[in-house]
Amino acid sequence: MLIDTHCHLSYETYENLDEIVKNMDGIMIASGCDDKTNKEVLELVNKYDNVYGTLGIHPTEIDKITSDSFKIVEDNLNNPKIVAIGEIGLDYYWINYNKDKQKEIFEYQLKLANKYNKPVVVHSREAIQDTYDILRKYNLRGSIHCFSSSLEMAKEFIKLGYKIGIGGTLTFKNSKKLQEIVKEIDLSNILIETDSPYLSPDPFRGKKNKPSNVYYVASKIAELKNIDINEVLFITNRNAIEIFDLNI
Repeated sequence: MLIDTHCHLSYETYENLDEIVKNMDGIMIASGCDDKTNKEVLELVNKYDNVYGTLGIHPTEIDKITSDSFKIVEDNLNNPKIVAIGEIGLDYYWINYNKDKQKEIFEYQLKLANKYNKPVVVHSREAIQDTYDILRKYNLRGSIHCFSSSLEMAKEFIKLGYKIGIGGTLTFKNSKKLQEIVKEIDLSNILIETDSPYLSPDPFRGKKNKPSNVYYVASKIAELKNIDINEVLFITNRNAIEIFDLNI
């Protein structure tokens, strides 16, 4: 069984979404980022047995917040198929004029996670130290999605109780640093993901990604660690089930 711990699913992105979900041999965790996608996630988890979801406001979307944005999130956190708050965090790559506001919204959502005892799915781009400094103030668990920092920082997040989210970029020829990190950290600290429809792994780089491609991430991890892919899937699936309390 495959578990894609982070993907973005919508009928707007995929003309054949029903087919993609049906052909996925396992579980998908669809991530919300704003009002529109949070509502889509709620529709999808109710429609498909093998789709779970997360709700949150992405740092690049905070200027679009309405009076209902956090109500949509909080009112649905007791839904058993909403397994985390996310995708939340900090992004100084795309938007860096509102760092204080990003931090404020990030912390607000972390407090919601504490209140409802939910894990978090964290986005951090060009903001790894601020992300770490904020997370260390909260006793939470979750995923550092699409990890792109150093081995040292990976170890620090692991100490805080987070898993390291590894996606299709691992398969890229220029991802030597990430490959070294995966070799060094224990498999018990890794979650596999696709970030579909983005970041397709080799041999599909440049094409629209899909959740079933998480297999290629697992295959690359198996190659790097010189172990059987079934061991990778067994342990990373167990990690996902534990972190997100998946009822499977």
